[in-house]
Amino acid sequence: MRSSLPDFPWDALAPYGDKARSHPAGIIDLSVGTPVDPTPDFIQAALRESANSPSYPVTAGTPELRAAIKKWAIERLGATGEFDVLPVIGSKELVAWLPTIVESKKVLIPEIAYPTYHVGALIAQAQSMPVGIDALTWPAADLAWLNSPSNPTGRVHTVAEIKACIDWSRANNSILISDECYLEFDHTAVSTSVMALTGGDNKNILALHSLSKRSSMAGYRAAFMVGDPALIAKIRELRKHAGMMVALPVQKAMTVALGDDKHVAEQRARYNARRDALRPALQACGFKIEYSNSGLYLWCTRDEDAWTSVDWLAQRGILATPGSFYGEKGKNHIRIALTVTDAQIAEAVMRLEA
Repeated sequence: MRSSLPDFPWDALAPYGDKARSHPAGIIDLSVGTPVDPTPDFIQAALRESANSPSYPVTAGTPELRAAIKKWAIERLGATGEFDVLPVIGSKELVAWLPTIVESKKVLIPEIAYPTYHVGALIAQAQSMPVGIDALTWPAADLAWLNSPSNPTGRVHTVAEIKACIDWSRANNSILISDECYLEFDHTAVSTSVMALTGGDNKNILALHSLSKRSSMAGYRAAFMVGDPALIAKIRELRKHAGMMVALPVQKAMTVALGDDKHVAEQRARYNARRDALRPALQACGFKIEYSNSGLYLWCTRDEDAWTSVDWLAQRGILATPGSFYGEKGKNHIRIALTVTDAQIAEAVMRLEA
């Protein structure tokens, strides 16, 4: 590779993890957003019932899974016009490899962003350029990432902002991919998919979704994309050659998960209750909560260096992520994950109030 990959950011957090673990009551890890709530029983059952899987799975997805994704995209995302779908091995895999697959040379990423957008550009030996949300200020490029609701900030972009991104894509004949993995977890916001705003013209438009959080299936590595049929056909062909296939039992589990909304509503309620419990305790300690009205995180600042805030929390046995992991503009913020048990949230509140 021409460009060296950055150090894995969470390695730098390890000493603060050690400090948090030294707390008499142990660590409460609010750094990495990995789900802890059980995968719903009916999804586990679908996986078990499909465990006898001696044949290779189909890269394009089973007919049942494809139908489930298309139905969900129409009913949940508001997708219109001609579009195709494709299952992928977790959303991070797609984020990391898409610039390489489509041979990008210049990739626009949000100025406060999930680090893998930048890493994916580096793997593709492409230029990575951070930009603000206003697409009227974007330079020409062959690929741009949109992320709403945002990781780490929980910001939900307006319809006008997303439409401006679509206009940029059309003006530049460039790919726009909207990472919408947290769309199911609105709190005080209402998220809109890019697929609802294309007017049925989906050329160069892709939306990426994951079941990791909505269905507590992170360990299954289950995600999918929706959008431009010609672009998905190109991506699918390369993935076929590379053997990038979602395991058949996982495809079966994805199919049943997408057919049920009840478990998603229950999980959303859990995360939002944790947010409501933790927010006032952090505010009482001097943290200002910015955005954070969707997704799984609280984006906080005390107008000090992020590592100072991380250290202050670690002394209380609480581990958070410095905002600098997500870009220079996050250097005075921290990200607090809500992906711990209700009991751990209650314990964190007690420590903060103390």
